[in-house]
Amino acid sequence: MKHRVILFIPLLLAGCGTLPQPFLGRPGPEGALLSVPPPPVLIVPPPRDALLGDNAARLYATDLAQALVKRDVPSLARPAGKADWRLIAQARIVQSQVVPAFSIVGPTGKIYGHATSAPVAEQAWANGDPAVLKAAAESAAPELATQLSAINASVQQSNPLSLENRPPRVLFAGVSGAPGDGDHALAINLQRDLPQLGIVMVANKHDADFIVNGTVKASPSTHSQERGGVDIVELDWIVRGQSGEFIGKVSQLHDLKPSQMTPYWGDVAMAAAQQAALGLKQVIVNAIPKRIASDSHPATLAKSSMRPEP
Repeated sequence: MKHRVILFIPLLLAGCGTLPQPFLGRPGPEGALLSVPPPPVLIVPPPRDALLGDNAARLYATDLAQALVKRDVPSLARPAGKADWRLIAQARIVQSQVVPAFSIVGPTGKIYGHATSAPVAEQAWANGDPAVLKAAAESAAPELATQLSAINASVQQSNPLSLENRPPRVLFAGVSGAPGDGDHALAINLQRDLPQLGIVMVANKHDADFIVNGTVKASPSTHSQERGGVDIVELDWIVRGQSGEFIGKVSQLHDLKPSQMTPYWGDVAMAAAQQAALGLKQVIVNAIPKRIASDSHPATLAKSSMRPEP
């Protein structure tokens, strides 16, 4: 799901001064928490040493890139640049058959992996038969996709700046809309609770992986008078990325008396922030695989996870 939402379903208040323990809703479809980062973007240049003519070499590079894309490996067939990860294809003749071979090469020329694929009839290969080239590319793709995934995971684990290897950093942008001292009380408590869950709070947007803010809306209940003047209080906590994109939301809905919010929230703010922190942690954990994968985007390879190489 593009937007992961956690909904807190409330219980009615059993007494004054504290909030109940809400039921934690399902944080998304099964498997959303565990997502293997995709391999880095791979450039497949037309091979020079694959015993193919120019047109056949370009066709073979395109077939390889398309076969890898089918296996969730971002790949492009074109000449490689200095900052690109690239797949170098070669071929040699063994007993009247052509054996395609591959090297996975990093931006500085370091070779990260080798692979070969099934032999091909020499004459059909030399003729540049499109069906033969396509079948050869499909044969090579599974092993290459497996290697790319392992390489990406290894590089991410060796990168101290990756979210795989450090706690997430959060900038808290405050709370608005709460009656009484709610904006201040909720903010103080949330900033106390999030670090206890392994989240690092930062003061600068450029240092943050995620930005969190809260809004509060209080409105009289439909049966407010019958229930002693109870208000419906909705607390929404929004998680965004550093550039402002929506990541997810935690919502809390509670019945509170005005006297529990004005002039002071007290224990109500403490309990509300504690439960909100649990939901926010879950939203952030759900989003981390996507953030890790974004580190492998071609726009960031030269700046972060893929350079410099050991």
